[in-house]
Amino acid sequence: MATQQQIKKTGKPIKAAKTEPAPKSELFSKENYKWMLIGLVILALGFFLMAGGKSKDPNVFNDAEIYSTTRITIAPILIIGGFIIEIFAIMKKPKSKST
Repeated sequence: MATQQQIKKTGKPIKAAKTEPAPKSELFSKENYKWMLIGLVILALGFFLMAGGKSKDPNVFNDAEIYSTTRITIAPILIIGGFIIEIFAIMKKPKSKST
């Protein structure tokens, strides 16, 4: 309803503006989910490569197996790359459809 002050200023009551609901849009597109899946696969591969190194005999320490290039260098690079891909997948804006 219009207030008395609004009626005095304009001479007629002010109608409430009609608000139309915004069209629903998905938060992520199919492409975002594809990138998220790729990032998860790379993360899983990195953690898989980092795992292991257990010796059958607890009294024997095999430093070549524990400190291998795969566990020390390649796996952490894959994990960091997977997290970067996940951030990219979340931040990427979906392409707008032209009608």
